[in-house]
Amino acid sequence: MMLRKLVLGLLTCGLFAAPALAADKITFQLDWLPGGDKAPIYVCIHHGFCEAAGLDVEIASGRGSTEAISRLAAGSSDVGVADIGALMAARANENVKVTAILSVFNKGPHAFYVVKGGSISTIKDVKGKTIATSPFTSSNVFLPLVLKDAGIDPSEIKLIKADPGALGPMLMTGNVDAIIAWMTDKTRYTNQGKEAGKEIVALPWDAAGLELYSASLIANDDFLKTKPDVAKRFVAAYVKSMEFTKAHPEEAAADVTAVVKELNSEDVLGSIHDTLPLMFNEVTEKDGVGVFVPARLAETWRRVSAAQNLDPAKLDPETVVTRQFIPAQ
Repeated sequence: MMLRKLVLGLLTCGLFAAPALAADKITFQLDWLPGGDKAPIYVCIHHGFCEAAGLDVEIASGRGSTEAISRLAAGSSDVGVADIGALMAARANENVKVTAILSVFNKGPHAFYVVKGGSISTIKDVKGKTIATSPFTSSNVFLPLVLKDAGIDPSEIKLIKADPGALGPMLMTGNVDAIIAWMTDKTRYTNQGKEAGKEIVALPWDAAGLELYSASLIANDDFLKTKPDVAKRFVAAYVKSMEFTKAHPEEAAADVTAVVKELNSEDVLGSIHDTLPLMFNEVTEKDGVGVFVPARLAETWRRVSAAQNLDPAKLDPETVVTRQFIPAQ
């Protein structure tokens, strides 16, 4: 009788209560170094959207979309961010078991940067000019298409490949007429220009007709098949984080620097402001957040296959995406 009372007392005190359910673990694969352009995943973690969705997310750094796709295909990461064009090419060439589940950048980030008042004011003006680019950027893949659209043969420009950190100084000092960089770095180059007493202008390639999807959430196929509920909760939390970043960029920057302490908050905030127009724009207003519209998806593959000399018939772009995890608009 005394033992029974003791057990009942322990139960009443909650000492025998069932433990809380453990959060589902996810390894998130970056396609490059941490920064403001990757703000949503840091917001998701530090601001609690991932935790509220029952997720424990670990971030893995990356060195390009190709490496990110390879890691996801191997199963060392579950979900991540990478260029959907790179995924399309990988699917066409190797049939990697990775699928895009959410559009993040519904516009390409590629651009020329020039000094205002110089010899270049439109993309057609790059003919006969000297242009510097990073050897690693995916922009190089699309450059011939942009030049062709402007009626320029690639042989009619002088292309120099340089370390990414040298591009800004090369432009400011006049060693080159233009540089190729992403719109996510606009604030950085603008600030470098101010220090040099120059105004820097970006000429985005999407405005010149390069209309395509770019950075997307992509995931390992086995992860999607075996843990669809986890994937759906993650995508919903990520979309909330994107929308929070748009509404509260200063707080989003603080979330990034809270996780990646070596980053400068001012630089992160500038990158966030540069990145948001690639996420939220007239395409988003028309189609919704994260949506893959068949026509734009097909145009993305048309451009990717042309840029990489791939047979367009090798891939149905619809097989690269699934829309089942995108939250209802």
